[in-house]
Amino acid sequence: MQVRPPIEHLNEPVLRFARKDFATLHQNLTVEQALTSIRQRGIGEKIVYFYVIDDAGQLVGVVPTRRLLMAALASPLSDLMIRRVLAIPHTATVMEACEFFVLHKFFAFPLVDGQRRVVGLVDVGLFTEEVFDLAEREQLTEVFETLGFHVSQVRDASPWRAFRFRFPWLLTTIVSGTFCAFLAKLYELTLAKSLILAFFLTMILGLAESVSIQSMTVTIQALRTSRPTFRWYWRTLAREAVTSLLLGAACGLTVTLIVCLWRGVGMPAVVIGASVLFSAFIANFAGLSVPTLLHAFKLDPKIAAGPVTLAVADTLTLLFYFSLAQCFL
Repeated sequence: MQVRPPIEHLNEPVLRFARKDFATLHQNLTVEQALTSIRQRGIGEKIVYFYVIDDAGQLVGVVPTRRLLMAALASPLSDLMIRRVLAIPHTATVMEACEFFVLHKFFAFPLVDGQRRVVGLVDVGLFTEEVFDLAEREQLTEVFETLGFHVSQVRDASPWRAFRFRFPWLLTTIVSGTFCAFLAKLYELTLAKSLILAFFLTMILGLAESVSIQSMTVTIQALRTSRPTFRWYWRTLAREAVTSLLLGAACGLTVTLIVCLWRGVGMPAVVIGASVLFSAFIANFAGLSVPTLLHAFKLDPKIAAGPVTLAVADTLTLLFYFSLAQCFL
């Protein structure tokens, strides 16, 4: 019976929990010879990949079960195998192995030593008790989603443990809210000169929070299927920048028109409209950057990203709003 690592063992060597019933086949075998060898060796039912080795026992390829069963019997494994094999170093921790499943979404990975010889196998069953059909891709997505960095620490946790994981991030909202209150106090004279600024303060913060949540949700979804790199980040940021400018321009013009119809054309309408444009831009930036940064530090974006993103968006939006008003009103 395979031993599953408990949560507190995430930093232990994954080799401790690896399976030893992995299947290796020599690259010179044909499909027919490989199937005969498999039957003779009595390989277990859990095998989903067959790992191909050379004369030195080094890993040189992998053959999925379906490909092996569907191929012509005379076909050599060297022509059939996938040569680019993702393998986990035998020195990796359970957490590092978990990241392989989250990023690449394979059912199993071989563990290899310094000479690239297979020394064990880690399959998705090591991390989850979920029962799923390999053909059901939607179920598979849900299974891999449970392997996020620290989501497993909150899942089925006691109320006290869930509180300890969630409350520190909510303190971010309290701190940012207090800071925003001090900002409002610093710009008290500016608000007194143009009371209309206070009327639209809630709207501007609400728009910033809405845009940041939208951007954050899209980013977290992308992090489930993409491995974030600097190139990925800058490409995504460029695309989000265009989106945020379009959103900000549309919302800013709408709000400016509302202010003009209500209080007449004037500098307050321009200040409020410009603040809406900026808030949409900075909110999109925060919605992309905060989850990506949390992911890089191996913190769970689903728990931490919301409070941190909103805190960043609110603080920068309010600072720009008051500073712009002070300069032009």
